[in-house]
Amino acid sequence: MIAAAVSRRHFLKITTIAGGGMMLGFNLLSQAENIEHNDLEAVFAPNAYITINHKGLVTLMAPNPEIGQGVKTALPMILAEELNVKWDSVYVEMAPLDKKYGSQVAGGSGAIRSRFMPIRQAGATARVMLISAAAGQWAVPEGECYAEDGFVVHKPSGKKLGYGELAAKAATLPVPTDVKLKDPKDFKIIGTRVHNIDNKKIITGQPLYGMDTRREGMLFAMVSRPPAFGKTLKSFDDTETRKVTGVKNVVQAHGVVAVLATSTWAAKKGRDVLKVIWEDTGKLESSTDHDIAFKDMIAQKSEAPSRNDGDVEAILGSGAKVVEAIYECPALSHAPMEPINFFADVRDGKAELYGPTQVPANMCAEVAKALNIPEANVTLGMPRQGGGFGRKLRPDNGVEAALISAAAKCPVQMFWTREDDIQGDFYRAPAMYKYKAVIGADNTISAWHVTSAALNGRASVPDGFPAAAITHFRHDNHSVKTDIQMGPWRAPTSNVAAFADETFLDELAHEMKKDPIALRLELLDKAKNSPVGTVKYNIEKFKSVINLVSQMSNWGKNTKPNVYYGFASYFSFNSYAAHVAEVTKTKDGLRVTKVFSAINCGRVVNLSGAENQVEGAIIDGLSHALFSKITFDQGAVMQKNFHTYKFLRMKDAPLEVIVKFVPSEDAPTGLGEPGLPPIAPAVGNAIFAATGKRYRKLPFELGKV
Repeated sequence: MIAAAVSRRHFLKITTIAGGGMMLGFNLLSQAENIEHNDLEAVFAPNAYITINHKGLVTLMAPNPEIGQGVKTALPMILAEELNVKWDSVYVEMAPLDKKYGSQVAGGSGAIRSRFMPIRQAGATARVMLISAAAGQWAVPEGECYAEDGFVVHKPSGKKLGYGELAAKAATLPVPTDVKLKDPKDFKIIGTRVHNIDNKKIITGQPLYGMDTRREGMLFAMVSRPPAFGKTLKSFDDTETRKVTGVKNVVQAHGVVAVLATSTWAAKKGRDVLKVIWEDTGKLESSTDHDIAFKDMIAQKSEAPSRNDGDVEAILGSGAKVVEAIYECPALSHAPMEPINFFADVRDGKAELYGPTQVPANMCAEVAKALNIPEANVTLGMPRQGGGFGRKLRPDNGVEAALISAAAKCPVQMFWTREDDIQGDFYRAPAMYKYKAVIGADNTISAWHVTSAALNGRASVPDGFPAAAITHFRHDNHSVKTDIQMGPWRAPTSNVAAFADETFLDELAHEMKKDPIALRLELLDKAKNSPVGTVKYNIEKFKSVINLVSQMSNWGKNTKPNVYYGFASYFSFNSYAAHVAEVTKTKDGLRVTKVFSAINCGRVVNLSGAENQVEGAIIDGLSHALFSKITFDQGAVMQKNFHTYKFLRMKDAPLEVIVKFVPSEDAPTGLGEPGLPPIAPAVGNAIFAATGKRYRKLPFELGKV
């Protein structure tokens, strides 16, 4: 196994100073790279994102954490496009945590959305400086020169110089502050299919992840955790634990007990025989308690509605036809394939960290606070991560590792088992919704009222569609207090609100005897032509995905026996998604056989990565719609591992997922999350088409239908 060195000596590497700025290069896992790092000594570094050495080797920095969403590939693609270099001639590195990169966060589908223009400008700046260097060397006007495939070419004479030949000269030039970006019609890389930059390393087992870290003197740490929320450590006896071969120490840190050993197996065996007494220090909550509280809350109006157009109460009390429904969504665990882990080496008032986090700056701040040391004394390396989905927005893994290292006085690799991960998560909050709608004499929706309740937060999106399309529209939200850890889960709020909103819309379409897609387009036209209150979504973009997926799926024209279709659409994270789910009746029951998906997310950077993002979101959303739930009993999580917290298996996966993107000249918007919210309602609506039965509670847990 290749070791991952994490010493301060190699943590930050000063490679050059140019234009008054210092370029920092990340040098972790360098042994695993095919390119010799001796060749990476930079000569030209016009900004934090790019270095070019004398041999012409271009290094592009990816500033945001890579959690499987493809930013380590997509962001450098933007640089390469503006720099005018061939994609296969560049080297990509994960950038270190540094203020000059701005917000280095993985969350909210915001990495490409926020980086697109700054990174284009960085690439264009370097290109302009290289052209200027060549023009100066040839003593010709810059306007006669252009950059192409890593060379600057003098158009009249055909002379050309490679970027490596120009690097030293370019490094002496002032950095321009206003550069012209490429015309998108000239893009050669953006919008194409590019394989993930780490594919080869992943399939050949290179040490890309936090758990691959190895350091001299390092011990593996496994923590004994409370068996339920509301219980805390009272006392422990480690007599038997210390007898286990490989166990080197047992320490108490921050209310937990950590077993340190020479291997993960020894640490686990040591923890298995640790005798711990826990005491009740809080309320031991159960899912049944939450359900009772939710039912009480959704029967009440809130003191201040989230949105209140018209007079819903008057219309509901007018004697007109009212349609009602209640929807329920369970708590969920993030359960990424990479369980929680973190490396920490705390000594001499300093802390070295290396591990998976979606919020590296916050991680350093929280570790510094926990150790009571200056934040400047905390350094952090960011490996590739095996999924996040919002779980690693919490810094608890790094804080825990740092506290254990400080107590044990040695470097540690702290790791969780799958059971630890599922039973100690920050869960997606369960929620319940009560809907009422009035269908007027003209067979239109004249009033819409939703009341939601969730643990420690909001469960509805008050300004989402069909807000602004219905004259009398009200959203009431209630938050039920809990001591159980809740946190953001992929497409926060939207992942539950979409199921309720889009299923209820389908129910109304059925009641009104209208086609579900036609009803949405009718409502969007009303929001466009006679909006009620503020419209917070782009109507034309919404219609673009609905119309595209309708064409893709041949909506309304499929007559295959035992095949049924359901539709749903949603706007989240600045992007629009519409899905049509195909459900087939088989001798074994119902199966989702195909999903059609249309996305409007602005300009697509990496077509391959974008498709993977949407396909992954659909599979993730389908998995949780069909199988997954977390339940609590007296503070304890009832699900243990993947045998009880069920995920989609290959036999249940769709045979085909077809994704298309609406062509757009707009800057990119979010993509990691928007594909997930509409899949549960699309499938539920297809199930209704197949069976006539409404599933208003997730997961569907179909069994044999």
